[in-house]
Amino acid sequence: MRRISRLARVAVGVASLALAATACGGTSTGSDSGGGDGKEAKGLAIAYDIGGKGDQSFNDAAYAGLQRAEKKYGYKSADIEPTEGETDADKEQRLASLAKQGYNPVIGVGFAYGPAMEAVAAKYPDTTFGIVDSVVEGENVASLVFAEHEASYLAGVAAAKATKTKTVGFVGGVDVPLIHKFQAGFEQGVKDTDPKVKVISQYLTQTAEEGGFSSPDKGRAAAEGQIEKKADVVYQAAGLSGQGVIEAAAKAGVWAIGVDSDQYKQEALAAYKDHILTSATKDIDGAVYALAESVQDGKPLSGVRTFDLKSDGVGLSDSNPKFAQIAGAQDAVAKAKEGIVAGTIKVRSE
Repeated sequence: MRRISRLARVAVGVASLALAATACGGTSTGSDSGGGDGKEAKGLAIAYDIGGKGDQSFNDAAYAGLQRAEKKYGYKSADIEPTEGETDADKEQRLASLAKQGYNPVIGVGFAYGPAMEAVAAKYPDTTFGIVDSVVEGENVASLVFAEHEASYLAGVAAAKATKTKTVGFVGGVDVPLIHKFQAGFEQGVKDTDPKVKVISQYLTQTAEEGGFSSPDKGRAAAEGQIEKKADVVYQAAGLSGQGVIEAAAKAGVWAIGVDSDQYKQEALAAYKDHILTSATKDIDGAVYALAESVQDGKPLSGVRTFDLKSDGVGLSDSNPKFAQIAGAQDAVAKAKEGIVAGTIKVRSE
């Protein structure tokens, strides 16, 4: 979903944090387009959430936005990996370092960067900051948030149509309000479609530090447990841990539902794609690019910017041709989307 022209017209919010390579062992990548004079132009910088690049989901979607901006504007960008056990002070130091180096905008990918961004943005008023999945106050901060519950509702509709055992599962990475939105929308979508379908829900950890977003083995074990309880569709909102959920579903011959990116198309998951029924997507790619574009245009976005179904900021993928073979699934999803956009279906966020 790359509808930038529409995103530029709607209130959309993404929060991302940038980490500097010079602090706490982070590493950065970028392209030099400055003509060899040592003063290359610098543009967008992002700092990944837990799980880092290669999660085939949340972080990789942000990286796709960075790549688009880098290609369009020909400047040097930076993308920084998180480090294990890092503190808010570590994050604050990295953000400040990126701002000092001249990167603009600086985006933190994930709600964990909220406190650090609030502190740093006030110190660097000439730099535009962005944060994905959280709201940070500041005249130079764009809070890029998403209606995850709406996309998850559609995933619930699809799951209810696909299940044969009348049991489906939800695996959340960490027990936090953001992931509660995914669970709430999914459960409502399932029950509104077929009240007889049972939903088994589970969180991998209570805190991110325990590895809920970065442990495929935890995701695999959780999915295996749900499958043993007859779940034949498992929806995951668990970052890198979700790869374990998808693997377990594929090996058991049941359906997995991806998240954030269209995971059917992810190369690293190609061995399992026939079992990825669909994905509840968030246009993080588009949001990151839109913020970079606004800075280049001299009209940087700020405030809360919300991606929802109406703006095509979230949605449900249909890349797997097998999805079309599920009786009534496509029609049910289309009808549900129409109802949500029209306001006749109110989706819970908790």
